[in-house]
Amino acid sequence: MPTTVADVMSRNPIVVQPSTPLQQAIQILAERRITGLPVVDDTGKLVGIISETDLMWQETGVTPPAYIMFLDSIIYLKNPAAYERDLHKALGQTVGEVMSKNPITISPDKTVKEAAKILNERKVHRLPVVDGQGQVIGILTRGDIIRAMAAGQE
Repeated sequence: MPTTVADVMSRNPIVVQPSTPLQQAIQILAERRITGLPVVDDTGKLVGIISETDLMWQETGVTPPAYIMFLDSIIYLKNPAAYERDLHKALGQTVGEVMSKNPITISPDKTVKEAAKILNERKVHRLPVVDGQGQVIGILTRGDIIRAMAAGQE
C-alpha cells in the first residue's frame, strides 16, 4: 500500500494570521529554521502562505516597470499591476499584506508520489495539508519526502 501524505507530513504546523505583524512571522521563521508558514483566518481556514520568497521583497525592494513614451502616451513594457503587487509586498507591515494568496494544497489521503510530483512541477517547497473544510492539519515539505524515501517509504 502506497505511503500517504498523512503518513509523512508534519502535524500541527505553526500558523499565523493575516493580522500577524511581519516582524513576528520573520522571528518565527528564523527561530524555528523553517522557510514558510501557512496563514489562516479566525476559523483556521487556509487563506495564504508566507515564505522566505515573499519576505525578500522587504530587503530587495522593487524596480518601477520600464516604459517608453510614444506620442505623449506612456507604454509600459511590463505589467504595472505586477509592480503594484510587488511594491505592496515590499512595504507591507503585516503577514496579510505580504503573503501569497491561493497556495497550492494537498489532502492527507494523497500519495507521497503525487505530492512529490506537485512539488516538482509547481516549483514549490511546501504544501499545506488541508482537510475537507479547508482547515490546515499539517504541512508537507520536500524534506519530509526525502526522509520518507530514506526510510524506504514511497
